[in-house]
Amino acid sequence: MTSLTQIVAFGGVVMLGAMSPGPDFAVVVRRSALSGRGHGMAAAAGISLGVFVWVVAAATGVAALLAASAVAFTVVKVVGAAYLLYLGAKALRAAVKGGGGLALDTPATGGRGPWAAFAEGLLTNVLNPKAALFFVALVPQFLSAGASLADTLLLSLIALAGTVLWFLTVANVVSALRRAFAQPAVRRTLDGLTGAALVALGVNLATAARP
Repeated sequence: MTSLTQIVAFGGVVMLGAMSPGPDFAVVVRRSALSGRGHGMAAAAGISLGVFVWVVAAATGVAALLAASAVAFTVVKVVGAAYLLYLGAKALRAAVKGGGGLALDTPATGGRGPWAAFAEGLLTNVLNPKAALFFVALVPQFLSAGASLADTLLLSLIALAGTVLWFLTVANVVSALRRAFAQPAVRRTLDGLTGAALVALGVNLATAARP
């Protein structure tokens, strides 16, 4: 049985990992700023589900197989990098194209609803092999080889809860400032910054070597 100390320690490490700047953070910030609290929270939920998936995969050995297989690691890496580059290119295109200010009650997603934001968050996390490596290194320190399904699910839910708590906080803080982001110049700057960040993260992922 996982102890309370292990639970607290695991939750703390997962929270620190979630708080590290990366593609997940960029996606939630952009969605919250340009499309509102609901879209930011949906992206946060997608990312958190991705974390849940990775913890389960690490506990069952699936993530370790991914990390150990050069072909599998490369496939996930290339697909993930391509997806980040796609998101970055979209943001940069929006920065160049402009399009005026946002009505505060109108999502800036071309008619797509929160489900699109949820899928964006989920794919950004699940298609990141670095997340697999993080949990492959982390989970065995808190689960023994003969850990029960209940312990695995407990740690997975803790990881989900910690991640969603952090990103829901980010989504709410950023969306509270949405009036400022509605200004055309600010919106284009945000698009440019997040687009450049996502492109840089995509390039970094594409060039990452398997440990």
